[in-house]
Amino acid sequence: QVQLVESGGGLVEPGGSLIVSCEASGNISTILTMGWYRQAPGRQRELAALITNHGTTNYGDSVKGRFTISSDTVRNTVYLHMGNLKPDDTAVYYCHAQGYDTTYARFTLWGQGTQVTVSS
Repeated sequence: QVQLVESGGGLVEPGGSLIVSCEASGNISTILTMGWYRQAPGRQRELAALITNHGTTNYGDSVKGRFTISSDTVRNTVYLHMGNLKPDDTAVYYCHAQGYDTTYARFTLWGQGTQVTVSS
């Protein structure tokens, strides 16, 4: 069984920075991608950023140039550094991971979500 544990999030003022992290644990053989999606009230869930096991990154248009995703492949952990935060970045941020477990079954998982609020 594979699990995702998120940490970070909280309240930050506009223009501020915040880091959220997500660790995958359990019977993991290979992680293909890990990343963060976000969902604001009344809006669809959208990609914030993701990173592949080869280090390729992909960002949502609204966060390009402000957010940076990185990973620690030894600890199966992904970090999202969010800079120059705006009120529109307020959302629940969900960690997502896909890969193969030790039985070579494919998994795709969502974390429980962590609230990020940007407000003065």
